[in-house]
Amino acid sequence: MYPSNRRTFLKSALAGGIAAAWGLPGARASFGVAETTPGPGVSRVALMTGSNRMENIFNALKPFAGEVKEAIGNRPVVIKPNNVSTTTPLCATHADCLAGILEFLKSIGRTDRIVIAESAASGPTFEGFENYGYFELKKKYTVEFVDLDEQPIETVYTVSDEDFRPHAVRMARLLLDPETYVISAAVMKTHDRVVATLSLKNIVFGAPIKDKGFRWGPGGVRGARNDKPINHGGGFKGVNYSLFANAPRLHPDLAVIDGFEGMEGNGPVGGTPVDHKVAVVSTDWLAADRTGVELMGIDFGDVGYLNYCAQAGMGQADLSRIEIIGERIQDHVKKYKLHDNVQSQLIWKA
Repeated sequence: MYPSNRRTFLKSALAGGIAAAWGLPGARASFGVAETTPGPGVSRVALMTGSNRMENIFNALKPFAGEVKEAIGNRPVVIKPNNVSTTTPLCATHADCLAGILEFLKSIGRTDRIVIAESAASGPTFEGFENYGYFELKKKYTVEFVDLDEQPIETVYTVSDEDFRPHAVRMARLLLDPETYVISAAVMKTHDRVVATLSLKNIVFGAPIKDKGFRWGPGGVRGARNDKPINHGGGFKGVNYSLFANAPRLHPDLAVIDGFEGMEGNGPVGGTPVDHKVAVVSTDWLAADRTGVELMGIDFGDVGYLNYCAQAGMGQADLSRIEIIGERIQDHVKKYKLHDNVQSQLIWKA
């Protein structure tokens, strides 16, 4: 499905180098507009809805049972939730979403070597796990919990709007390892930098780590570093390019997007709830994110990093070549209010 995988990622994310390696129109003025190149074939996306979050997730995963079981094989499985905040439940992956994924893995015979791993953005990772009830899952499922901030790291480079030079980012090796089967347990939300955050962004911006003791606001350890802001690329153009440049190595193997209760407005933390009751799943993460954008009533042409990934052929973004299993997209579109600064975000098009 992907022309480049985690093994072939170019660690120095220089625009010319990546453009040359992938045959991208790096110098063309039209590179930033919303014209997409169809991916290599038809991709399947499951769209389920209902009044039970866990059941929605499980039912959306079922059509991919054989494919996922074969792809996992003997590989360790990492489920990556979104804990951009450790104290705001609406912005974080719900425990019932994780339960739906674990129940699905159990149904295909996978009950060991499964971890839920995260590097929370705002504070200690396990603080979020406790607040959101993740540890309760161990009572029913054989699953371990991992703080990515305490795991081995690898240095990856990103570029910044500020000086267009490579900047080193410490990232969790567990998410970079090609032998790891990565499941993105994402939340359907608007965003303050890239319009919408879905399955890819959950992995790419969860991978950078922070020092022990780092916390946004009061109570943090003086001098403790956080590499997540570095990976955001220093501006609205850089953040979109950073997501694109990291995608070949950090895309999820399985995209799970929980839109049971989405977030609109000033996401990814300060937004308001949307009663949507949808779940989106695909082994083509780009097709899943494309479907999520459509369900949110967002113009796909406004989401820079997904347009870049589509133009590079990293998956399917052409709705006419996405086979929807279950519900019809048009029956469940809700127009999400975008962030107050959305017009500034669209500078990536210039």
